[in-house]
Amino acid sequence: MQNNNFKHSKAHPAVTRKSIARAFARGFAGALAGLLASVALAAPAPTPDEIPSLKGKRIGITVAGTEHYWDLKAYQGQIDEVKRLGGTPIALDGGRKDAQQIAQIQTLIAQKPDAIIEQLGTSSVLEPWLQKIRAAGIPLFTVDTASPSSINVTTSDNFFIGEQLALKLVNDLHGEGNILVFNGFYGVPVVAMRYDQLRTVLKWYPKIKIIQPELRDVVPNTVQDSYAQVSQLLNKYPKGTVQAIWAAWDVPQIGATQAVDAAHRTEVKTYAVDGSPDVVALVNNPQSSAAAVVAQQPYLIGKTAVDNVARYLNGDRSLPPATYVPAILVTKDNAADASKTLGQADAK
Repeated sequence: MQNNNFKHSKAHPAVTRKSIARAFARGFAGALAGLLASVALAAPAPTPDEIPSLKGKRIGITVAGTEHYWDLKAYQGQIDEVKRLGGTPIALDGGRKDAQQIAQIQTLIAQKPDAIIEQLGTSSVLEPWLQKIRAAGIPLFTVDTASPSSINVTTSDNFFIGEQLALKLVNDLHGEGNILVFNGFYGVPVVAMRYDQLRTVLKWYPKIKIIQPELRDVVPNTVQDSYAQVSQLLNKYPKGTVQAIWAAWDVPQIGATQAVDAAHRTEVKTYAVDGSPDVVALVNNPQSSAAAVVAQQPYLIGKTAVDNVARYLNGDRSLPPATYVPAILVTKDNAADASKTLGQADAK
């Protein structure tokens, strides 16, 4: 937002995918959420002295768009860290337009920076241009974009995120019910991973059905559009026939939650990924239908990508193909604490 270069993180060996799945299956969602939060907090962060300088280096940064909280915070994390390490960021926002981002990549290639970081976008559209970056001899790093042209991608473990969210949904539904699913951006790798994990989990819970056709989330006007789509479907499907709404990112969840709450359909719960402050606040609200969101740490993801660039430009060739930054499953049980862990307690 993967390829075979991706491997699951083993930074905390006491927490395995199997143990997490068993915890959910036994109904230990609250305890697990707390455990995940503690892992995120316990993950060792490099001290400033351990990160090499970028003094005299120019780092190109190209991002698909910044209108979403996640996108903006990851973008800011990159810019701030380049400056902190003494480098000069050349930061360009594609405005969620493929042609504009491609033009910006061309501009960056012509400027020959010491490295380029690319963030999100449609992989099939971007890949030829990412190849051109490498062909020009410029080291390429990515944020949430899986690409064979990238030296390293910094991201969350979206396989695990998709599994976590799906297992939470299944647990809440006690393995039975009908769900609405937003699936408008499958071409974005992290979205595809989360969706595929949902499908994989649901394969083992045949009493949970995805209502067809699936919904298409859009950009811009995502909240308004998802509100309209869900409102219409809640009118079509009476109480008791829809139990949950799933989205691969949390902006559609806002509109869906607003529609459910406005319709007083308290039996319907919403689920998504990213953890914007307004969504974490919805999950924290006991009156809201927002049941869970897997919250990422986008600013830290952006910062970590720059740290990897700094290491590489200073001779470190031991970087893995993927660097995972911990995410936290936020539920009604832990939302207040999670907002503090995520640094959102005072976010507007």
